[in-house]
Amino acid sequence: MPIPPDATLADVGEFGLIAELVGLFPQGEQVLVGPGDDAAVLRVRTGHVVVSTDLIVEGRHFRRDWASAEDVGHRAAAQNLSDVNAMGGRATSLTIGLAAPGDLPAQWALDFARGFADECALVGASVVGGDLARADEVVVAVTVLGACTQAPVLRSGAHPGDVLALTGRQGWAAGGLAVLGRGFRSPRVLVEAYRRPEPPYEAGPVAAEAGATAMIDVSDGLLADAGHLAADSGVAIDVHAAAFEVPEPLHAVGAALNADPLQFLLGGGDDHALLATFEDVASVPAGWAVIGEVAAGAGVTVDGAAYDGPTGWTHF
Repeated sequence: MPIPPDATLADVGEFGLIAELVGLFPQGEQVLVGPGDDAAVLRVRTGHVVVSTDLIVEGRHFRRDWASAEDVGHRAAAQNLSDVNAMGGRATSLTIGLAAPGDLPAQWALDFARGFADECALVGASVVGGDLARADEVVVAVTVLGACTQAPVLRSGAHPGDVLALTGRQGWAAGGLAVLGRGFRSPRVLVEAYRRPEPPYEAGPVAAEAGATAMIDVSDGLLADAGHLAADSGVAIDVHAAAFEVPEPLHAVGAALNADPLQFLLGGGDDHALLATFEDVASVPAGWAVIGEVAAGAGVTVDGAAYDGPTGWTHF
């Protein structure tokens, strides 16, 4: 029986909502047992299994007055699918844990699920299970499983002499967040970039095949995530500011907020671009831009000096 449009989660109940949600998630050929049992059963063929877990919390990672439930679903899926992409793999299966207030409209949960499923469809991944619980605010916990047909690309493989390269849209979500934080809704292209990121899902496996020595997705901020590569690899990374072409919408936001638009590119996250190191320029695949270099030492610099602007997001 369809859920009435004005029903809340308390009206529908846990199992009523689950029954409706299961129908929204098509199952791929890798799924032997999907939602409905104590656990899913998946077929693993060859290669390496990769697993990642992420949380999104209402008021911390999203606001319901800033993004639709469908947008939040896209964002929740994208950040998890991107983690597998950053290992050079392809996501295959996901589980979702949803905790929410009893007065949350059931339609919000259904719209969230549709957005999540649509994002997963971009890479052919299936939602194979999950859980529901009551909470004072909406909290979503997602676990993603994927596969790499070659050795996964870690954060720890960069070497002095490597070049640093970037692919995907970068800084747009940060510009959108800055706009929303000031109570505005334009430039719309930036607001939409914040609401629905567009990770370069095809680029991770391509980079791995091309011999990327280290890789990470830009979720917290370009300089912050470059710092993870530098720390895990035991190297220094220098980013070249001149390598970035600042798009017009970011120029507009920078002028409106009296801020350097470059800060959105260097410190922005949530676009889930990919940042990787390669042995030389000739190894960098098409669609990637060389934006820096790796050297002996430690830490991250911009044009050889410490950067005094925001470098990225931190939870604590």
